[in-house]
Amino acid sequence: MTDQKSRSDAANEDGSQVVEALGQLKSLLDDAGHLAKVLENNARLVIPRPDEQTQIQSLQERIREAENDQEELVAQLVEAERQAGKLTSLYVATYQLHASLDPAEVRSAIAEITRDLLGAATFVLLIQDENEGEYEVALAYGDVAAESRFGAPSYDGGDALVDAALTDGHLRLERATDSEALAVVPLRVEDSVVGALVILAMLDHKKTPLSEDRDILDLLAAHAASALVAARIYSKTHRKLETLQGLVGLLRGS
Repeated sequence: MTDQKSRSDAANEDGSQVVEALGQLKSLLDDAGHLAKVLENNARLVIPRPDEQTQIQSLQERIREAENDQEELVAQLVEAERQAGKLTSLYVATYQLHASLDPAEVRSAIAEITRDLLGAATFVLLIQDENEGEYEVALAYGDVAAESRFGAPSYDGGDALVDAALTDGHLRLERATDSEALAVVPLRVEDSVVGALVILAMLDHKKTPLSEDRDILDLLAAHAASALVAARIYSKTHRKLETLQGLVGLLRGS
């Protein structure tokens, strides 16, 4: 009887443990179900429905297009400002070249344009001598070496790039092994070459190639020459006028 009771008590105890384990399992399942619902609800908030996803993609595409349009507009504005600045510089340069009939002031204007607008550190200005047919070194700016072809008062030829530009009147921007010049700007009056601007070195901060300054170079080729010739003619005429005035004064005094 005692053994039967012991077995019954053991069975009851095992049953209670099973019931307790089942209760714990049910509680875990309930918790898992609740967690699954929470995750599902969160997923619905994060992942839009197909129609919402399409709208989001459309908005994103429109935002990208707007950003591209903005970048393009900014680039156009920057280019417009650059062109406006260049046109202003060209206007100022043209005014400077023709603002005076003093040959020294015209040469100074050419030097200022070459230095400030083109970024040249070393250059020379060659002007044709009307009487001898040679080219005078009318202006030497920067470190022009004494042994250079351009270190003397006159240029006698010998630099391939310069000689070619003086002969055909065409702008030279390419380098040549038998030339000191980085660029040669022939100074023309109609079809006649009256001199040349020879650029020998650029300033350190000048990074863009001279080919991007073609409009300034073309302006110098045309307007610098006409300004120099006009100043030369005026200077000669003025000297002759002073001479005549002096003679008239002497005659009147006698």
